[in-house]
Amino acid sequence: MAITIDRNDTQLIDVPRGLTNVVVAETRIGDVRGAEGFFHYRGVSGVELAADARFEDAWHLVALGALPADDSGAGRWRTRTAAARRIPAPVSETLPSIARSGLDAMAQLRTALALVSAADGRRPLYDEDESERVDDAVRLAAVAPALIAALHRLGRGLDPLAPDPVLDPIGDYLRMLLGSTPDARLVTALGTYLTAAIDHGFNASTFTARVIASTGADLASCVGGALGALAGPLHGGAPARTLDMLDEIGSPDRAEAWVRDRVHHGGRIMGFGHAVYRTEDPRSRLLRGVAQRLRSDGLASDRVDLAVTVEQTVLRVLDELKPGRSLRTNVELYAAVVMEACGIPRELFTPTFASARLIGWGAHACEQVQDGKILRPSSRYVGPAAG
Repeated sequence: MAITIDRNDTQLIDVPRGLTNVVVAETRIGDVRGAEGFFHYRGVSGVELAADARFEDAWHLVALGALPADDSGAGRWRTRTAAARRIPAPVSETLPSIARSGLDAMAQLRTALALVSAADGRRPLYDEDESERVDDAVRLAAVAPALIAALHRLGRGLDPLAPDPVLDPIGDYLRMLLGSTPDARLVTALGTYLTAAIDHGFNASTFTARVIASTGADLASCVGGALGALAGPLHGGAPARTLDMLDEIGSPDRAEAWVRDRVHHGGRIMGFGHAVYRTEDPRSRLLRGVAQRLRSDGLASDRVDLAVTVEQTVLRVLDELKPGRSLRTNVELYAAVVMEACGIPRELFTPTFASARLIGWGAHACEQVQDGKILRPSSRYVGPAAG
């Protein structure tokens, strides 16, 4: 039941820790139905879009509110987003110093996106009309993969590759990152993952973007804050740590002992549990199939087999030792395996995830700023009494 408080009332309302199940805004962008294991973008199943690797269609849907009406509309959208991948010359000149700065990949991306926004002359969302805001969102989401790839290559003494507007965004990202045309099956695999990563409710990073947007700030500030939230190991930083876990386990025959020891000592098992889902994360089920297809095609290592064994072992041991707990596989386990198979370095797992989630953040920021109300909760002071 919603609680309505008169706007002049100063009564504080206690809510659950972490704002669990607290509705803070209305949205038309998407929803996550945790009890059902289902999520959608503007009424269209996210799993169905991802299963067909319809990344550009899903981007159009989230950014503009509808799927492309026909092939002509899809073509115009591809042309628009391809043109937006271009890195401004002043930013290109600055990228080598950012790559050598010692900042991690997420901090480098935040810095580079802020520079692109400045070079483009983007204004605060408060001062822009709706079409300008959407253009900001398209621009930052489109250019992010080019920045990630360029910074990574520069950091390793390699020349960056310019975006190719003829290629689709997923294939172009892998080409710019790895330096050669990728196998089409890897492009499809990564496209499946990134389509499923575009939006997922009011998670920590999306909520952060909306809080900043409510102040009327520029979009680069909104997504910069979201990137900061996503960098946390309990949010977007989890896939890399999932591979660390698989490295530690080493082989399927070690899974049982490792899992039992971790559960016995109350340790965290990366790739399991979710803040919303009380059943299997549908993205995990989807990506498990992707990983297994890559394995059968000879495009993924036996890491896939290890991940499957670990998943089965964790679920079985938890059911035995922690009955009644709804701790199931989340997206991070197989996202890590798929990204590794596609050749993406571990340190770029979270930036790669962010390159898709930027689409969702942009849409949420544009939606939030229309509300015109700054997000400003209260706190209950529990420290020493004032003198």
